[in-house]
Amino acid sequence: MKAVRYHSYGGSDVLVYEEADRPVPGVGQVVVQVAGTSYNDADSGLRAGLRQDLLPLAFPHTPGLDLAGVITEVGQGVPNWSVGDAVVALLPADAPGAAAEYVAASAEALATAPRTVELTDAAALPLVGLTAWQALFEHADLKPGQNILINGAGSAVGGYAVQLAAQVGATVTATAGARSRDRVRSYGADRIVDYAVPPVVQALAGQHFDVVLQLAPAGPEENAQLVDLVADGGAFVSVTTPGPQDAGRGVRTVHVFARSDVTQLAELVARVDAGDLAIEVAQRLPLADLATVHARAAGRFARIAELAARVEGGDLAERLRADQAAVRAPATAGELAGKTVLTP
Repeated sequence: MKAVRYHSYGGSDVLVYEEADRPVPGVGQVVVQVAGTSYNDADSGLRAGLRQDLLPLAFPHTPGLDLAGVITEVGQGVPNWSVGDAVVALLPADAPGAAAEYVAASAEALATAPRTVELTDAAALPLVGLTAWQALFEHADLKPGQNILINGAGSAVGGYAVQLAAQVGATVTATAGARSRDRVRSYGADRIVDYAVPPVVQALAGQHFDVVLQLAPAGPEENAQLVDLVADGGAFVSVTTPGPQDAGRGVRTVHVFARSDVTQLAELVARVDAGDLAIEVAQRLPLADLATVHARAAGRFARIAELAARVEGGDLAERLRADQAAVRAPATAGELAGKTVLTP
């Protein structure tokens, strides 16, 4: 079969579209014929080796955390799935991913795929959808009637976060640029703030929110300013760079790392099929273009990595200084915007 793999940590040029052995299911596993996977900045972080102290990879490694596809083989000890079932999953970061024609996956990670969208497009749901759900309801404990500021609402996570927050009955203020403003408004945002003019903290000076959800890369100074917008006893939840550890005023600061949760993923699928949750796909490309996608995202990822190193310091900062090439943006790379789905 064809797969995209890398044989060492490095920049986007380590990704190779090549022949690989077709997987066989182990105990508790199924083999899925991949209909689609999607690009996430987490894939670039793993490829660059910035988290190898926490998640060391075995090489060659196949990336692709998001999976949508159809089961073709069922291993021993799998009673609830059958050949032909359409499924979605968030795969473990250190396991072979879905950037291949076939992937072996744990049956426990699978949820039934949505029926009302193209199966390929369903690959845009697992990681970012679960990130939004867990940020809002596990970490922020968002309730009906509360006010929430979603900074970076035009992002893939932001699209789901706006929809979910509006559906729970929160009043949603969202930052977005001209390119995403109409889409964010259609998702249920009550107020749109242009993130560029003037700066968000100036546009919202004097206002307070029960929850501030930070989805945009930011340094410690900007995060501290956003924390000032949180009401006493509220929550600052970030999926990018962490906020200050001790914000005072009873404000909780949480740094979110999404995890696989089949029950939550099934709930997201149910909302998609009910017409309550839209999946937004910016572009669909062949899997052979994955290295190009990583290169086009390199500028954004380099900024995220630099800011994370400034905030966290320690091993991450040392690793970034030691291997700038792993996150360097190619001079000819165009900007990557929106959610990109890739099809074998």
